[in-house]
Amino acid sequence: MLDALGRFTVRRRWWILAGTLVFLAVAGIVGGGVASRLSSGGFSDPDAESSRAEALLDDVFHTGDPNVVLLVTAAAGDVNSPEVAAAGAALTAELAGEPGITDAVSYWTLGSAPPLRSSDSSQALVLARLVGTEEDIDARIAELAPAYTRDDGAVQVAVGGFAEVFRQVGEQVENDLAFAETIALPVVLILLILIFGSVVAGLLPLAVGAFAILGTFLALTVISSMTEVSIFSLNLTTMLGLGLAIDYSLFVVSRYREEMRRGLAPSDAVVRTVATAGRTVLFSALTVAISLGALLVFPLSFLRSFAYAGVAVVLLAAAGAVVSLPALLAVLGRRVDAVSLRRRRSARPATEGSGFWHWVATAVMRRPVSIAAGVTFLLLVLGTPFLRVSFGLPDDRVLPVSAPARQVQDQIREGFPTGETSMLTVVATGTGDPGVAQVEIDAYAAELSTLDGVARVDALTGSYSAGVLVAPPNPTSPRFAGPDGTWLSVVPDVEAMSAKGEALVHAVRDTGAPFEVLVGGPSAQLVDSKASLFGRVPVAAALIAVVTFVMLFLMTGSVVVPAKALVLNLLSLTATFGAMVWIFQDGHLAGLLDFSPTGRIDTTTPILMFCVAFGLSMDYEVFLLSRIKEEYDRSGDNTASVVAGLERTGRIVTAAALLLAVVLGAFATSKVMFIQLFGLGLALAVLLDATLIRATLVPAFMRLAGAANWWAPAPLRRLHARFGIREGEAAAGQEADPELAGARR
Repeated sequence: MLDALGRFTVRRRWWILAGTLVFLAVAGIVGGGVASRLSSGGFSDPDAESSRAEALLDDVFHTGDPNVVLLVTAAAGDVNSPEVAAAGAALTAELAGEPGITDAVSYWTLGSAPPLRSSDSSQALVLARLVGTEEDIDARIAELAPAYTRDDGAVQVAVGGFAEVFRQVGEQVENDLAFAETIALPVVLILLILIFGSVVAGLLPLAVGAFAILGTFLALTVISSMTEVSIFSLNLTTMLGLGLAIDYSLFVVSRYREEMRRGLAPSDAVVRTVATAGRTVLFSALTVAISLGALLVFPLSFLRSFAYAGVAVVLLAAAGAVVSLPALLAVLGRRVDAVSLRRRRSARPATEGSGFWHWVATAVMRRPVSIAAGVTFLLLVLGTPFLRVSFGLPDDRVLPVSAPARQVQDQIREGFPTGETSMLTVVATGTGDPGVAQVEIDAYAAELSTLDGVARVDALTGSYSAGVLVAPPNPTSPRFAGPDGTWLSVVPDVEAMSAKGEALVHAVRDTGAPFEVLVGGPSAQLVDSKASLFGRVPVAAALIAVVTFVMLFLMTGSVVVPAKALVLNLLSLTATFGAMVWIFQDGHLAGLLDFSPTGRIDTTTPILMFCVAFGLSMDYEVFLLSRIKEEYDRSGDNTASVVAGLERTGRIVTAAALLLAVVLGAFATSKVMFIQLFGLGLALAVLLDATLIRATLVPAFMRLAGAANWWAPAPLRRLHARFGIREGEAAAGQEADPELAGARR
């Protein structure tokens, strides 16, 4: 099939290139504005208890957690002075009158409520809720934030809250993406030219990358019209689009040059390249796409968005490398080496049995036990910090300390005694008229207020602390009543995104209620997200493992090689995750990378990193195994095949890993912490895999296994004989097709 595709590509090269240009134009026009259609949310499970509680608050009580916070600072005196009080009340009324704003309250409108005043009485809070879809909220807060960031003489006002924090996160991610591309593209271009030794050849991967990235923008535009897609998926699109385009183009162009050095004419070299390297690229792309597709088992739209983007960009990069790139090579012919930096060197035929990678391969073959033991021990030591990993959800601290919303939240965190902006909500429906259930509500609220970590409970019947009523109902209390239910606000005095915050959620849920309740709020979302994600991790891991095992079996006909590949990939990822805990959770290198450690790792990022890094690891595994298997099928000598495979792919895999690490590492310059974690973690995973794993452990273990590498039970051998994927044998120099013969000119 691939042999036929190669011949079709050579014959119809101009039509293919014209179609590629049309596709790029359409994708650029339609998909160019995709960022404006994407969401900055998607971090919660819509079926979780906390999500259902939030939906009930909105649908039944027409209220919810405050997502807009105004931090009001008295210019002189304190917030109780008449001038400041008048300004604060006027500010609250002004905000309440804004379109989309509901439930606007403040220190001054709630009768000087102490929890809304800072410890030194110099600051007070205005709380409100901005309603609408995430896109509506994002657009509206973008208008309100600059309008309410002001200095009115008596007071200074700054804007914070969940809505403004994540608007700034989304804006920062877009800016960081542009900055990372500005850094990565020139560096990658220079390295490509140096690695290929030719300006023309060095530009080819960038063309494939543009095809994959713009095509994915088009796909995300279509998908976002049907479901929520996270804006953070654009980072993965750029990373993988450029990185895999480099990987696949390196493999294709290197094989094309190799075939021409063996004496094939350019047209026949294209056919042979598609039949050999093209097979490996398609096989690799399928394994990477399957790894990323496993993210679809998770209910969070944030993770599912990476599956949409990842699968699309991988398949498009493969299509560009196997169809459009060979068509371009057929047009260029020997001009692929035009503007060469090393003309005489590239003209010499490659000498096998010499060079750095031959030396590495033979050195590993001589001492496989000591090398395997030493490298394995090193990777396990690097992975030990992961044993103390602690998971959380992103909050304002993912932003740099210079971000205005981060500064507001830091002041609230440090200056206010309770968590007014991170309250737990306890929602009860089906209770009948809450007015006749006040005795039950009173007792339940009083009991909740005795729990460790609770500062205050607000309910229809008043406010409670330490088990007693501390304030009677006030004019705002009717908001806790609905036609057939009630809700309570549990204000914590512990950090929401912490172990104590999680413990408080469990305590509230374990407290007996006189009616059925749902518990929501930021801490409850953290608890529910962890349960939802970790409950599905085994399913995703099993899916990746089984499908990868089957794919490698179909390629190699062995059950030993796929099992070894899975174990070594996990070993590599363990070291990567250990390093990420050491850096981002423990805070080492925080000064260098300019982030604020919170003692926790974002819950979703390791899952995302696992799927992406596992796929990229299999990418390099397939590159190496395809050449080893090709040599083994030809010679039947396991040791010689491993040496030849590493010798012929070592430079390509290392160069591809270096270039991909540059692309991924550029995202470590982001000002958003979990993007830094993602970029740096993947860059480290790629470098570890291409060096310690592919260059040492893979050949060492294959040397130790010997002929057993290629063993499979008899039934599976028969299965592979019938359905296995084999190398296409394109006859070198074949000229039966007159168009191919003419294409040599």
